[in-house]
Amino acid sequence: MKKILIVEDELAISMVLGAYIENAGYDVDYAYNGEEALQKLEEETPALILLDIMMPYVDGWSVLSFIRKKSACPVIMLTALSDTEQKLKGFENGADDYITKPFIGEEVIARVQAVLRRSPTYQEDERMKYYGDLKINYVSHQVFLNGIEVPFTPRDLSVFLFLASNPNQTFTRDQLLDHVWGSDYDGSDRAVDLAIKRIRKLLNGWDPKDGEIKTLRGLGYQFYIQEKQ
Repeated sequence: MKKILIVEDELAISMVLGAYIENAGYDVDYAYNGEEALQKLEEETPALILLDIMMPYVDGWSVLSFIRKKSACPVIMLTALSDTEQKLKGFENGADDYITKPFIGEEVIARVQAVLRRSPTYQEDERMKYYGDLKINYVSHQVFLNGIEVPFTPRDLSVFLFLASNPNQTFTRDQLLDHVWGSDYDGSDRAVDLAIKRIRKLLNGWDPKDGEIKTLRGLGYQFYIQEKQ
């Protein structure tokens, strides 16, 4: 049974979330502040984390930063803030989704399930590809650079693998949103730009002559490799 960690300092909200999640068939664990969350994450990695931003001792941003240094575990941010800039900050720092309080329990479950099942289909899903020092395993959905696994978040991995499975094809932001975020996504298309920025940062040591994530101004993005003669 997949375990969901709820990191929320308000007991009533935690209990309501926990009840919905357990009824949906998941195991639930709780942390009531950022410090407690960090302790739990040192011991285990849950299938997904629901993370409040405004917490005592250690806030949600610090917890998210800790998670992304050691894990690609999916994270859905919980907050009473509805400011667009706050949402963009969450995506830029590696959050997979964002839920604003007050929320509807059914919506939380739908978003949890969407993030957990997010696994794009690939045209080359049973093949291994090498691009210089970059290795892509389409079976295990892992990417290695210089022999070290690249710590993509689940959504960024989905973006990268979708582009890589369609080399030298250009995709607009809207196409990438449809393929990776889903047709029901109602956020800004800047989420695509932020994902590409994070992907490029993680692939910083990859030799451009072997391939690159290219921007075609006014058109979109592509996984570019030089065609062999």
